[in-house]
Amino acid sequence: MIDVQRLRILRAVAEHGSFNKAAGALMLTPSAVSQHIAALERGLGHPVAVRSTRGVTLTEPGRLLVEAAETISAELDQVRHEIDRITAERPRLRVATFTSGGRQLLPRALSRFVAVHPEVELTVLEAEPEDAVPMVRGGAADLALTYHFDGPLPLRAGAALDWLPLMDDPLSLVLPSGHRFAERESVDLCELAADRWVLGCLKTEAYLRRYAERAGFDLQVAASTTDYFFAQTLVGAGVGVALIPEVSLIRRVSPAPRDSPAPYAGQTAVPGAVPGAAVRVVRIQPPRPVRHIGVVSPRRRKPLPWARSLTEALVEAVEQLS
Repeated sequence: MIDVQRLRILRAVAEHGSFNKAAGALMLTPSAVSQHIAALERGLGHPVAVRSTRGVTLTEPGRLLVEAAETISAELDQVRHEIDRITAERPRLRVATFTSGGRQLLPRALSRFVAVHPEVELTVLEAEPEDAVPMVRGGAADLALTYHFDGPLPLRAGAALDWLPLMDDPLSLVLPSGHRFAERESVDLCELAADRWVLGCLKTEAYLRRYAERAGFDLQVAASTTDYFFAQTLVGAGVGVALIPEVSLIRRVSPAPRDSPAPYAGQTAVPGAVPGAAVRVVRIQPPRPVRHIGVVSPRRRKPLPWARSLTEALVEAVEQLS
């Protein structure tokens, strides 16, 4: 049987790249770390780490053991959180969410959830996908409202997590109302090569930079934020143009024209912008970038009833939004 403590030590060696640094992090002596690794190798019958003047390199068996150690550590953390839950006086539910999801989707679902489950102590944690998914894996959150762009959700092998897709969230162009393309039904991103951009998210920036590189132009950035809503106020002030997911669009305050070609085409008031400033929302010509929104939850033999109830409320919230 493989000793869990020795797996933890091997994981520290892999993280720090040396026995001495791992020993310092674990508050052990380098000799003790070496002995534990040697005992692990004897029990396994294969070397797991090779020392050299440049540090420690894991063998293939060692790499597999480190991956297993990460999974085991996450599962133990999850069990610890589960024990804390079942011994608490009130049932608890911890939900991680990205910012725009927390502003547009989650409140609709929580209204229904709180009415049905007033006994549940609810905690909402703001986190982007790269932080939210590990929180669910480690038990710090019971589910996460999150998203990803192209390709499948990057869940690690053996992570024991489930992904429930909720909706596709296409990105649109947000332009100042006086922009030369403000009256267009759709625009090719190449046509904006000379424009200055307002960025509302690091992931959107990464997409735009990849696109600009492929199209052969330099991306000109006028402002960089981590808030799509703030980005739209900057567009309304005439700072630049932006790429914004539909869920994050500031909703119009007056009805769109009956013949509007897109769900959010038309004049959209921007609270907080300069007086009279407004933006236009215009579709991007295919291929249109899409953000995929869904729920990540731990794979359990018996799912938490409150987590299941909130997930159902999120599905209903998405249906109402569309």
